[in-house]
Amino acid sequence: MHARLKHTLLLSALLTLGACSLAPPYQPPQPALPRHFSDSHGDWLPVGPSDARPGDWWRRFGDPHLNELQQALPRANPTLAAALAHYQAARAAAAGIAAARAPQGGLNGAFSRQRQSDNRPLRGSGQQDVYDSDSLAVGLDLDLDLWGRLKNLAAAGHAQAQASADDLAAARLDLQRQLALQYLGLRGLDRQASILGESLAAYTQALEMTRTRYTNGIASELDVARASHQLADAQAQRDEVLAQRHLLEHSIAELLGEDLTRFHIADNTELPALPGIPAQLPSSLLQRRPDIAAAERRLFAANAAIGVARAAWLPDLNLAALIGGQTAGSGSLLAAGNRVWALGPMASLPLFDGGRRDAAEKQAKAEFEEASAHYKATVLKALREVQDPLGELYDLQREASDQDDASRAAERSLQLAQNSYSAGAVSYLDVISAQTAALNARLRGQALQTRRLQASATLLVALGGPAQSR
Repeated sequence: MHARLKHTLLLSALLTLGACSLAPPYQPPQPALPRHFSDSHGDWLPVGPSDARPGDWWRRFGDPHLNELQQALPRANPTLAAALAHYQAARAAAAGIAAARAPQGGLNGAFSRQRQSDNRPLRGSGQQDVYDSDSLAVGLDLDLDLWGRLKNLAAAGHAQAQASADDLAAARLDLQRQLALQYLGLRGLDRQASILGESLAAYTQALEMTRTRYTNGIASELDVARASHQLADAQAQRDEVLAQRHLLEHSIAELLGEDLTRFHIADNTELPALPGIPAQLPSSLLQRRPDIAAAERRLFAANAAIGVARAAWLPDLNLAALIGGQTAGSGSLLAAGNRVWALGPMASLPLFDGGRRDAAEKQAKAEFEEASAHYKATVLKALREVQDPLGELYDLQREASDQDDASRAAERSLQLAQNSYSAGAVSYLDVISAQTAALNARLRGQALQTRRLQASATLLVALGGPAQSR
């Protein structure tokens, strides 16, 4: 067989080996998933990571101001800026790793004047003491990657970049959740302040009426003191609500990167719409969760790293080529007689390393087990984060219905107490008690509504985005 044909076949065989990989066959773990969240929450299908991303889930609350705040969030939040920079760095690192699989070339030149020692071994008698040495060459090097070391390094780098993209999406989703919860809490406080304001107006009228009755000898001074205490207590409650609102407003300003001293959200006593509870929650919705996708990509990268560690046990073969010219200070570097070239494979294999390669392989396997456990934990955490707000929404729905009955009963009791007091049948203490019960019932009802809104936001985020409603 012709020598050139032999070389061609040998090179083709080596390049074919370059498609090999010593990484274990990759299969993400499948944690045990429940078929139902509860009797009425629907079946779950097998879960797996995906590149899908959540949409503008907050629009389901139908609040234009919340929409505006969410749209402004990505522009100035420093946490998102840091996550974006980390993702860009990961992409650049992955591109740098992948570039190692391409041929590497360079231009090397040296132009020097040298003097050789009189006692240089094997020096000829006619050689000059001082001479010029010039060289210029173009070199090309290709790692044949017989065992998939570079291939697995590139795959792991790409997976890490994908995980960084998922981290960015997770950071964005978490900040959206924080903003929504704080905004809904602020609107709940606006409603509480309105309820307390209405009560303050009623209590002020009641105090004036009690003072008039006291002046006319119908009511006692104790009734006036009780009415004054009730008014002052309601005012203190309203002041506390306004103080909490200021703190939430500051937190929202921080999320948006705004000046706390100038940022303000106008009062609005109308609460956002309550999204419906999803009729069915298949686990495929969890595929949109970026934290699960990030954990899976890191698991894949850890699996590829095992292949990198295993490849270190086998010879590393490079194909090198060089062409250029060399002179002793005279003549053209490009002249045929000054031409130099080299072509051939180069192999290297460490024989003794004190156990370094063995330790590296054990480390890679342990890191894969760690990534596998983290992936399972992330999926289980996602299941809990869906179950918790979903169960809370059903519980709050029943509680809100009971609280509505309690509020109606408290309002009826207040009306009866006021009528009886006007007729002189009961003391003012009965009116105070009925007014306090009615106020507390209204405040509890409003607090339940805020909790239902916040639980809905938490559920939508836990699902990775919007789901179909009933």
